[in-house]
Amino acid sequence: MNTQDARHPWPEARGFTLIEIMVVVVILGILAMAVIPKIMDRPDEARRTRALLDIQSIGQALDLYRLDNKQYPTSEQSLQALVTKPEREPIPRHWRQDGYLPTVPLDPWGNPYVYLSPGLHGNYDLLSLGSDGAPGGEGNAADITSWEQHRTP
Repeated sequence: MNTQDARHPWPEARGFTLIEIMVVVVILGILAMAVIPKIMDRPDEARRTRALLDIQSIGQALDLYRLDNKQYPTSEQSLQALVTKPEREPIPRHWRQDGYLPTVPLDPWGNPYVYLSPGLHGNYDLLSLGSDGAPGGEGNAADITSWEQHRTP
C-alpha cells in the first residue's frame, strides 16, 4: 500500500450531484407533507387529555373534602375551598390543615375550570370549556366534563 492509498482509501469516491440532493429534498418534502398534519394534532390531543386528568384529580380532592366535611364545597365557595379554608357558610368543620390541592389549576387553555355544586348532572359538575372557552363546541372546542368521563379526548 503506498502513501497515496493511505490518505484516500477510496480514491474513486465522489460527492453527490445536485440532482441527487434535490431528489432527496423532494422526497423529504413529500414525507413531511404526509406526517406533519398528524403531528400537529398531538398538542390538542395532549391538552384534552390533561384537562380530563385534571378533572379526575380535582374530583378526587372534592371527594376527600366531602368525606371530611359531609358535603361538597358550594358553588359560591368554589374550587378555592380545596386550597384555603372557606370563610363563607357552610364553614367546614374538619377541613384539612394542608388543604386538598396546592393550587386550583387552570385548564390547558388557561381558563378556570367551571364548578357547580349542587350540579345538574350529579352532586357537582366540573368542566373545562375547551379551546374556545365557551359552552358546547366540537372537536378541540368541545367541553370536557366530569359526568362524561367515558369520552375520549
